[in-house]
Amino acid sequence: MENYKDVERSIIKRFRKEIWRKFITAVNDYQLIQEGDKIAVCISGGKDSMLLAKCMQELQKHGKVKFEAEYLVMDPGYNPYNRQVILDNAEYLNIPIKIFESDIFDIVATVDDSPCYLCARMRRGYLYKNAQALGCNKIALGHHFDDVIETTLMSMLYSGQVKGMMPKLHSTNYKGMELIRPLYMVKEADIIAWKKYNNLQFIQCACRFTENCVLGDNGGGSKRVEMKELIKKFRQTNSIIDMNIFRSMHNVNLDTVIGYQKKNKMYNFLEEYDLFNENDGSSEDDM
Repeated sequence: MENYKDVERSIIKRFRKEIWRKFITAVNDYQLIQEGDKIAVCISGGKDSMLLAKCMQELQKHGKVKFEAEYLVMDPGYNPYNRQVILDNAEYLNIPIKIFESDIFDIVATVDDSPCYLCARMRRGYLYKNAQALGCNKIALGHHFDDVIETTLMSMLYSGQVKGMMPKLHSTNYKGMELIRPLYMVKEADIIAWKKYNNLQFIQCACRFTENCVLGDNGGGSKRVEMKELIKKFRQTNSIIDMNIFRSMHNVNLDTVIGYQKKNKMYNFLEEYDLFNENDGSSEDDM
């Protein structure tokens, strides 16, 4: 049996509960894939996007909904070693990638203010553009459960707002295009366990500013790394805290929120406060 078949088997057998079922649940619960979709599965070369590619391949083989997939790699200016690692892994895992170049790293290298934010935005735009050129109507990214709850906490602690990472989004700049996140419910620890079980090695951070990450270093003191450490402490305190953070974004009680934003319009609780008696509402005095 070829090595890639062992890797595929591990997803639906050894990690069925931790990865496959959660992947399928996200696809179904958030209605991420419809009949006739053509999806660009975007591969950065890291563990998350490589696992996503294999899950999408398995879904094509075993799923009830028929869809097409392109496996798209953007080279934003990787050094030769990183690029070769991606190519070797794609061959080993039997992922038929299509690779295209961009000059994102060169552009970002000249920016002092928020280069990581600019890099992410530019990457997204290039992926949309090239996916659309291939006839795709969706791009799939490898963000996972931990990315979701880290984003929630980071927004609260550093932006002063409750803002989540959505499982799917309509593109505002590329008409008819959507972004989906099929690994939305899969925990990073289980992705790492899958990688180790199959003795796989992927690039971690290929940005020229943090290329030490390729050697296994987690790199830098970014806010996201800070959130990872905070969530790690939460998990040591109580095993359900991470899931409660995740569920909180599915259960927002607007009756207890001071203000919220929808479609760029701000709403305040005072706008409806005096309607309480008119609507014969129930008391919240016990909260």
